[in-house]
Amino acid sequence: MNFIIILLVFILMEGATWLIHKYIMHGFLWRLHKDHHDHNHDSSLERNDWFFVIFATPAIALMYFGAEAGYNYLFYMGVGITLYGAAYFFVHDIFIHQRIKVLRDTKNPYLLSIRRAHKQHHKHTGKERGECFGFLWVPVKYFKMYFNKK
Repeated sequence: MNFIIILLVFILMEGATWLIHKYIMHGFLWRLHKDHHDHNHDSSLERNDWFFVIFATPAIALMYFGAEAGYNYLFYMGVGITLYGAAYFFVHDIFIHQRIKVLRDTKNPYLLSIRRAHKQHHKHTGKERGECFGFLWVPVKYFKMYFNKK
C-alpha cells in the first residue's frame, strides 16, 4: 500500500506542478520565477531556485509528522513529493538547462519531446501568454514530433 501512495502522489504532482507553474510562478510569485525566463542575473543560482525550498518544506513536514506517527501515509506522501522533486531536478536542471552537461546529444524521443516543450515555454520571456507548464507530461504534439519519426 505504501508504494501505491508514493506512486499516486508522484503522478498527482504533475498536475500540481502544472497548476503551480501557471498560476503561482507565472502569477503572484513571478518575482521569483522571472529570472529563470530572462536570465538577467550574474550567478549560476537564480531567485527561481528558492522554489526548491518552498516545495521541499511540505515534503519534509509530511515525512517528519508521518514518521512521528509511526510511518503512516503522511510519510509516504512526503516520499512521493520528494521523488517527484528529484525527478524534476534531474530532468529540468540537469538535462534541459544543462547545469551539468549530460545527455546533450540524446536521441530518446521522450526526452527530446520534453526538451522541445520546455523550449516553447521559454520563448515567452514575460509572465503572460505562456504555454507548456507541465514537466513530465507535455502536450501530445511534442511527443508526435519525435515518436512518429521513422
